[in-house]
Amino acid sequence: MAKVVTAKGKSAFACAECGWTSARWIGRCGECQAWGTVQEVGAAKSARITAGPVTSPAMPIGKVSAIEAESRPTGIGELDRVLGGGVVPGAVILLAGEPGVGKSTLLLEVAAQSARSGQRTLYVSGEESAAQVRLRAGRTDALVDELYLAAETDLGAVVGQVDAVEPAFLVIDSVQTMAHPEVDGAPGGVTQVREVTGALVRLAKERHIAVVLVGHVTKDGAIAGPRMLEHLVDVVLAFDGDRHSGFRMVRATKNRFGPSDEVGCFDMVDTGIIEVTDPTGLFVSEHAEPVAGTCVTVMMEGRRPLLAEVQALVGPSAAPQPRRTTSGLESQRVAMVLAVLGNRFGLKLHDKEVYVATVGGVKITEPVADLAVAIAVASSEMDRPIHPGLVAIGEVGLAGEVRRVGGLEKRLAEAARLGFTKAIIPADVPNRSKDLKPMDIQAKYGLRTFAAPDIRSALLAAGLT
Repeated sequence: MAKVVTAKGKSAFACAECGWTSARWIGRCGECQAWGTVQEVGAAKSARITAGPVTSPAMPIGKVSAIEAESRPTGIGELDRVLGGGVVPGAVILLAGEPGVGKSTLLLEVAAQSARSGQRTLYVSGEESAAQVRLRAGRTDALVDELYLAAETDLGAVVGQVDAVEPAFLVIDSVQTMAHPEVDGAPGGVTQVREVTGALVRLAKERHIAVVLVGHVTKDGAIAGPRMLEHLVDVVLAFDGDRHSGFRMVRATKNRFGPSDEVGCFDMVDTGIIEVTDPTGLFVSEHAEPVAGTCVTVMMEGRRPLLAEVQALVGPSAAPQPRRTTSGLESQRVAMVLAVLGNRFGLKLHDKEVYVATVGGVKITEPVADLAVAIAVASSEMDRPIHPGLVAIGEVGLAGEVRRVGGLEKRLAEAARLGFTKAIIPADVPNRSKDLKPMDIQAKYGLRTFAAPDIRSALLAAGLT
């Protein structure tokens, strides 16, 4: 927090992350709830602002050239999808993710593709030596003449490298390791991260260099450093995935040049990272014969529909409190669905152990999987498999009703594309949307739909009553 002076001449305190002010020092910011960010500094001096030289004269917005803001493809289609077509010169991109998820591997591949396209690229590593990065580049086939490599942790040295190389694309790995020579504090601190990022943003805008910053995350999954870090950059990308599988996703949480709800899919292999243009098959298992306790749903990752299989296993329990174990699904929503099955459908699960999981390590956070969970659990309890060409799409309410979900037509189109022939959907959709009448869906996609108003009707359509 910066110290300011009130009208009575008394000092005040301000949060270093969000700017919230207080008349006294406190340990936790009252606005952003961050700990240890309230600080006292020197009193602010009042000074009159005089007119100074402008960088360029103002002109009508229609006469401003947009050529400099045209995006350039990175050579990796899934990343271009998330960025909105490619990288814009002068843009600053922040890529954050957990340790070991593959941030450096992905950006080294992006830097190599940029160099192959003729753009001089500079990769600055603050966490590894140049020799270590060179070894990884040899393993991933990223040895390109126009790709320059440097190992620096001082921001002044980084600027010197930029002056010498004159790159069109710059990668900083990572921003938390860089230190501003004129700012106090250890690298990675709030003040250092803010000043280093601000200096790199000015460098990018002045020289029209596309800059990608690698960011660390906290144990809660939030980007480490001040919240202002996300405000300073143009694009914020989250790189995540299950450490026990090679599947990775890049999500855009902020994008000034394109959509902020797109997702790119990748796969980590021994030779590096490759893009996955059609990841649906990764989350659906193939069975030689129908198996009880499985049901497929269609989730939305950004604007992309993906099929995901939900598996359930119900068995007797000798413990006074039977287990309820979930993987890839929110445990609270699964518990709610189990309660609805017991109270609205009469399924006795109070003395049974229930295990519910997704296939391929995918995480489903939207409530569209409620209906698939209910059908999978009922199928396992009755030991009765459902039709292999059936998908279930819908949210389950506490009253037992099946609620509508967004993007239903995209979900049904994806299911039909992969060979599914039946779908259980909410009953209120055909009445609310003229474009989603059951006969039209069957004629357009070859997909027969069953409109289920409640959980009992849905289980009946699945053949479980």
